[in-house]
Amino acid sequence: MKIARLKKFSASLASILVLTCALSFSSVQAADFAVQLAEQFLNKTPVAQVDPNMTMEQAVKIQAEFVSLLTKEFGDPVGYKAGLTNPNVQKAFGVSQPVRGTLLKKMLLESGAAMPAKFGSIPMMEGDLIVRVKDEGINQAKTPEETLKYLDVVIPFIELPDLVCDKSVKFNGAVIVAINVGARYGVMGKPIPLAAKPEWTERLKNFQLQMIDEKGTILDQGKGTALLGDPLNAVLWIKNSVVAEGNKLRKGDLLSLGSLTRGLPPRPGMTLKAVYTDLDPDGPVEVTVSFK
Repeated sequence: MKIARLKKFSASLASILVLTCALSFSSVQAADFAVQLAEQFLNKTPVAQVDPNMTMEQAVKIQAEFVSLLTKEFGDPVGYKAGLTNPNVQKAFGVSQPVRGTLLKKMLLESGAAMPAKFGSIPMMEGDLIVRVKDEGINQAKTPEETLKYLDVVIPFIELPDLVCDKSVKFNGAVIVAINVGARYGVMGKPIPLAAKPEWTERLKNFQLQMIDEKGTILDQGKGTALLGDPLNAVLWIKNSVVAEGNKLRKGDLLSLGSLTRGLPPRPGMTLKAVYTDLDPDGPVEVTVSFK
């Protein structure tokens, strides 16, 4: 009887050791890949090899290490960004909800910024929207409408993401999470004060955005409802995802709510203007960025 129990214990111990080694190896792999990502990100060199079997759990670990490495160059975290906020895009990438990345201080620039057209490994540009957290009461919000009470401004925003990976890499939700949802740069317009009133609920859903080049050509356009049907849905999703990890949103956090337009590649000599209509009660507002 004692021998049988000993064999059973030995088998269980062996299983635990194998599992522990597997987990340890996975962590080492995640750290190594994060270092590779950071090096190529900073050198603006596309990543050509990504493990196609990467899990979402592994991707979250990689992102955390990747972001930590980038803080040396881009500064401390100042907020979060949501990606894949369009249900059709979610299906294309095999996920059932948005994904989240971290924004760093030096990623955010002022309207009128001049950037190299090759500002990243695979540089893109798209219309976006930022809101700012007014106080930590937002962490107890249960509905999209409640979140509005804890926001103080909305900011027109041209995001300048970096797809990081070579076109040969098959993108899926895990890959997007691992590369920090493509966060690289973004150009912010003038903050617009928010108020917890029904008119702002409607304004956030129904404003229009046009992306216009230096020749006056409309490259793309979008509407507030592109963000999970309502930008406040995206706010609530970010809050819930942060709280679910045992963290919380803080006063001053900036929340990028997702793409209002499709991603477009910049070109040298281009000046991009994003025109937001019916967002500011005082009239249309613009954000611009030029590319060298």
